[in-house]
Amino acid sequence: MSCWGAHDYGHCRALTRRFVLFARRYRRAGGCSCPWRIPQSIVLAAALALLAAIAQPARAQKLEARYAISMTGIRVGQSAWTVKMDAEHYSVAATGGSVDIINVLLRGEGSAEAAGDIKNGNLVPTSFSSSLVEDGQKIDLKMTMEDGVVTAVKDNGPPPGPDRVPLTPAHAQGVIDPLSALLLPNEGSDSTLAQESCNRTLAIFDGRRRYDLVLSFKRMETLRGSEYAGRALVCNVILRPIAGHRADSMIMKYVAGRRDMEIFFASITGTRFLAPLRLQVPTLIGTMAIQATSFEITAAAPAPN
Repeated sequence: MSCWGAHDYGHCRALTRRFVLFARRYRRAGGCSCPWRIPQSIVLAAALALLAAIAQPARAQKLEARYAISMTGIRVGQSAWTVKMDAEHYSVAATGGSVDIINVLLRGEGSAEAAGDIKNGNLVPTSFSSSLVEDGQKIDLKMTMEDGVVTAVKDNGPPPGPDRVPLTPAHAQGVIDPLSALLLPNEGSDSTLAQESCNRTLAIFDGRRRYDLVLSFKRMETLRGSEYAGRALVCNVILRPIAGHRADSMIMKYVAGRRDMEIFFASITGTRFLAPLRLQVPTLIGTMAIQATSFEITAAAPAPN
């Protein structure tokens, strides 16, 4: 549901209630007491027209972004994201080598999808699936969620070996999937970027690993490239592995806790959310960069329920 002039669903309902109360008072008072009395039929027709406009579904927005992956300035891969959002639902699909930050570090390839609801200005995922190749092995995974709690995980991968930090049921509570996590709510008014959007800890679970991304505000930048022109919010990122990863992984030990990772975010026009534009990650052999080569936003069919 959407309302003309409403900021969100709650505001929409408030406007509707106010109008209904006004109409009831008008009817009880016998109509307008002004000298140029308006026929009641016209008032009722106007009321019906306004309520019909209120009930129109919000126009969905679609983001199609493509990314180039480079290592020390040399292009080594590519990736693509597609995001669809309407007033109450969203979906996101990613392919290539930047499905999530852990996938980037492990140089994995594949695809992933997530979908869910939009409640009180936040993404609430209900499903996540991935098909990724890691260490030469393809692993297909499906996960369902309800209000931040993982309800089921199915995958065809081998059971975790003794070299991995054990997962417990507690690691599957109060979490978000790796795709939904990187679509940040914009804390600014209207479409204005706000530094508060960065200040959060993302508790991520991908079905096999649990980790935190601790974000904090770093700076604002104005970009003038052909792929994107406008303001960007730059967040500092700290990776905190928690469970499911290999305890002796050199890359995880090298990256965990470092303070030189950063992500650029840009607004998804027509929504209250931000999407990644650029990611810079240190590795053992140099800096890996993931840079948007296109960032196009258009109207779309509503996201699936």
